[in-house]
Amino acid sequence: MMKTAYKKSISPIKLLPLGYLTVILVGTLLLSLPVAVHGERLTFFEAIFTATSASCVTGLVLVDTGTKFTFFGQLVLLILIQLGGLGFMVAATALFMAIKRRISLHERMTLAESMGEDKLQGVVNLAGTAFKMAFTIESVGALLFAIRFIPDFGFLKGAWYSIFHSVSAFCNAGFDLMGDYSSLTAYAQSPIVNITAMMLILLGGFGFAVLLDLMEKPKQKRIHFRLHTKIVLFMNVVLLVLGAVVFFVLEYGNPKTMGEMSVAQKVLASFFQSTTCRTAGFNTVDQNLLTDASKLMSVILMFIGGAPAGTAGGIKVTTVAVILIAVRSFIRGARDNECFKRRISPSAVRRAIAVFVIGFMVLVTSVMLVSVAEQQGTHTFLNQLYEVASALGTVGLSVGVTAQATTVTQVILCILMYTGRVGILTLALALGGKEAKSDIRYPEEDIMVG
Repeated sequence: MMKTAYKKSISPIKLLPLGYLTVILVGTLLLSLPVAVHGERLTFFEAIFTATSASCVTGLVLVDTGTKFTFFGQLVLLILIQLGGLGFMVAATALFMAIKRRISLHERMTLAESMGEDKLQGVVNLAGTAFKMAFTIESVGALLFAIRFIPDFGFLKGAWYSIFHSVSAFCNAGFDLMGDYSSLTAYAQSPIVNITAMMLILLGGFGFAVLLDLMEKPKQKRIHFRLHTKIVLFMNVVLLVLGAVVFFVLEYGNPKTMGEMSVAQKVLASFFQSTTCRTAGFNTVDQNLLTDASKLMSVILMFIGGAPAGTAGGIKVTTVAVILIAVRSFIRGARDNECFKRRISPSAVRRAIAVFVIGFMVLVTSVMLVSVAEQQGTHTFLNQLYEVASALGTVGLSVGVTAQATTVTQVILCILMYTGRVGILTLALALGGKEAKSDIRYPEEDIMVG
């Protein structure tokens, strides 16, 4: 009987998209309440767009967060951001552990799927540790933000701003309370705000598996990090430095962005831009005033995103790394795909190629649809590409397209935010159904490629 009941239950790969959809709908209802906003209530579409953006930790908005929402509305947004950043299954597991509720096998399988784990052993403790780690990091971030925000806004408002922006930064959400869609532009020259935000963004983007590996290994006599951890750290350093150098060179003389800053301030702003594109959504310079080359570089970084099983979006740095490793192995005529003296399995390579191809197809198709929907608009194709990449990568950076777009474009962006947070491959597998297994294997034949 138990076996029959289990078969009738929803598979973990399908439960994750449904779970995020439930969070979005609940958030929509709460944000639709009169108590959530100042003045006129949000329309249903404004509410569902905002709830999707918050729970999918993106940051694209139709109304200004700092001026439109009351404390209740901001609190709802904060909860949605936290649920979206941690993953609703991690948050639910932490709650179950607190009330000492038994966690079923099916719930453990769903939790493992949401955290990118391939085994069930220890997954519950992993979720509990991830929850505690997130709370600790966010608390430290809030204290550091408070050094600047409390003197600027007073104790109560400054403390709330510190907490909100710390959670938003660690969860890579990009929601801010500064008002007038200004994000952190007023603090472009503040080292404490910039560095704190960057550290929170990077830590959230590493993924909990990497954070746990970094936390546990120093306790051992010999440090041997997992291959996943090494690749994530290496790729983050490369992309962070490469992005900062590119932005520094391209925006150095741009009077509308960094041109009037000192060299030190330009370096800080360049590193912040490189960091936030991976997928935080805060900005210290006006994105619409960036050069076209900088916008294109931003699109590339947004499409790549952060690491798996974390708060960041995108196709993930490990996907790009595995594809580059496979390409290198092919060019060198190597039998195996090797990195850091370890072999990468063929299934990981196939998965990486699938994620990249599907992600690229979704990006191109969405840009085409938005371009058709915005034929009467004033935004350039590059700006449309920028906004689509921001939504799909759950980044939240904007060049003004979202707020001024047609309803069709806003619906497309809403769907892209949901797709980006659930995961391109997860959603494809959930919609694709079960794999058809067969004992038949057809003859192999070569084809000409390239």
